[in-house]
Amino acid sequence: MKRFHVHVHVEDLAKSVAFYAKLFAAEPTRLEGDYAKWMLEDPRINFAISSRGGQPGVDHLGFQTDDAAELAELKARAQAADMALLDEGTTTCCYAESEKHWVTDPQGVAWEHFHTLANIPTFNQKAPESSAACCTPPRGKPVGIPVKSASSCC
Repeated sequence: MKRFHVHVHVEDLAKSVAFYAKLFAAEPTRLEGDYAKWMLEDPRINFAISSRGGQPGVDHLGFQTDDAAELAELKARAQAADMALLDEGTTTCCYAESEKHWVTDPQGVAWEHFHTLANIPTFNQKAPESSAACCTPPRGKPVGIPVKSASSCC
């Protein structure tokens, strides 16, 4: 089953964690000095916030899959939408190693489709077979060439 994903950049992580913990009636599933994530079941959502890079507000949307077959299904749908697709393959981002690809909608909103393979102990630690740095495609432009540095992503 797929899980909806939202990533928001925040100015004050502690203040935002306190707000979302009350809003969701749950503490974060993962909490780091620059990042927090809730894996909620009702509604089924992976909601992440970070104070690392980017302007405050919604950074990207997406779907997290439970397995490689679901990820392949999402990739086929994205390709059928006739939008450019950025396939990162196996990469690291936001304290996780994932298989992922990106597509940008006609309004310029980046959509991330990913299957998490493992948690990692440090932000954006490189996997041996990692391809690109974890980078949200530029807003308002088709995907294809990552423009953010690894230190400003996720």
